[in-house]
Amino acid sequence: MRLNYAIKFVSDMDAAIAFYRDALGFTLGFQSPFWTEFETGETKLALHPASAENPAGSVQLGLGSEDVDRFYAEAQVKGIAFTSAPTEMHGTRLARFLDPDGAEITVSGV
Repeated sequence: MRLNYAIKFVSDMDAAIAFYRDALGFTLGFQSPFWTEFETGETKLALHPASAENPAGSVQLGLGSEDVDRFYAEAQVKGIAFTSAPTEMHGTRLARFLDPDGAEITVSGV
C-alpha cells in the first residue's frame, strides 16, 4: 500500500495553481479546468474544483495497492466500510472506502 495522490478541492483553480506552482515551487505536471497535477516525488498533488460534496479546503487521499481485489476482501474482514467495490474506471481498477471520520479514500492498482 502506498499514497499515490492527495486531491485538494479548491474554490479557484487558477489561484490554486498559481499558489502551488509560483509560491511553493511545485512542478506542474498537468493542467485543466477540472483536474491539475503537480509532481511532488512519489505522491502527486492534484487540484479539483470544490463542490457541495467536496467543499473547498477538503482533501481526499488516493492509495495504491498491488492487488485491489485482495485488499478489498481483506479489508472487509477487518470491518472497513466500502462505498464502492472494485470496478474498472479511468483505465485502472479501483474501490472506495471510508476512514473512521467518514472521509472517502480511493484505492487503485499501482
